[in-house]
Amino acid sequence: MRLNQNEFLPSCAVCAKATHSFFSILDKENLEELNLNKSCTTFKKGQVIFSENALPLGLFCVSNGKIKLSTSGPDGKEQILRLVKGGDIIGYRSLLSNDRYHCNAIALEDSNICIVDKSYFMNLAMRNNKLCFALFKKISDDLKTAEDHIVSLSQKNVRERVAEALLFLKATYGYEKDGQTINVQLSREEIADFVGTSTESTIRLLSEFNTSKIIELVGKKIKIINYDKLSKTANLSY
Repeated sequence: MRLNQNEFLPSCAVCAKATHSFFSILDKENLEELNLNKSCTTFKKGQVIFSENALPLGLFCVSNGKIKLSTSGPDGKEQILRLVKGGDIIGYRSLLSNDRYHCNAIALEDSNICIVDKSYFMNLAMRNNKLCFALFKKISDDLKTAEDHIVSLSQKNVRERVAEALLFLKATYGYEKDGQTINVQLSREEIADFVGTSTESTIRLLSEFNTSKIIELVGKKIKIINYDKLSKTANLSY
């Protein structure tokens, strides 16, 4: 569902100045061309960007905001597969394989997203070696992240997984200005959906971490007070 189309129309050249932008490798000419082959939309918090089983019409590039990619199991429980930030692209797997979306993309906060025309993007990727290589690397990086998440779900206990999830949120979204508060607000249920456990277990473990002064809970916000102890709790080697 798309609302307020072209309410904002950021220049691709401006967005590409950010080092984490997928399109930052393109030269000025290609960026100007890209700018002409996109539409831009604002999605409100909780709004569906694309739905599972829908056919892809273009490539979604997050100008700014935070997105979750999730699917539902046989019991109807949501499983968060991936978390996305500004500069990232989504929907590329279905676009490249000419397949239906395998998950839902939902805005975690008000987000500005550009939709690059499907035919244009496919043609650009085929004629631009740098972009093609960047796409391969993106697929490889996301596959590794997915594999790591699968290993965590299958081999770590819930306590370790909740601690690891908090570290992953920090690595993905960074801190707020205070240098301690994770720069994203997820509900306890959403954290549970990412970890693959019950909301009750997540609430209990976060409370334990708070009591142990590993983290500090301030509403939905989470401060990491003792990073080393949190890493040890997550059973990480770094």
